[in-house]
Amino acid sequence: MVYFIRHGIAEEAETFDGPDAERPLTAQGRAKMARIGKALVDLKVKPAQILTSPLVRARRTAEIVAKALGARRPVEDDGRLAGGFDYHLLGAILNDRVNVKSLMLVGHEPSMSAVIGHAIGNAHVEMKKGAVACVEFPNAPSPRGQLLWLVPPKILAG
Repeated sequence: MVYFIRHGIAEEAETFDGPDAERPLTAQGRAKMARIGKALVDLKVKPAQILTSPLVRARRTAEIVAKALGARRPVEDDGRLAGGFDYHLLGAILNDRVNVKSLMLVGHEPSMSAVIGHAIGNAHVEMKKGAVACVEFPNAPSPRGQLLWLVPPKILAG
């Protein structure tokens, strides 16, 4: 089982005075991700491991969700989830963690939607900021899976 999360609402790239990798979540983004984390608890989401893009907005999203879920392991940066994340890198991540029962991946657009879409049979998927998708990979580490659910942030965060 793999849970995919797109990072929360971040400062706009056009107005942020600094490198893109350091763009933080907004106050609204942090609050919304805290509510989404609580909703994931209600959905009984319990990933064994949480991997995140090292970009600040994704890392902070992962930390907020991990705290809400009471994660036992620290959030782990994985550069493959930053720019360039694709279907083949998903396969590599699954291969690296073949013995991990459930995994949470926190990253960015447009790669999250594209990877999920490719994994479930070239479907069109749209991950809004803070959206969560659950994909089952019955033959892991093969990155061919079945979409179990995709919930937009407006439903999770209210």
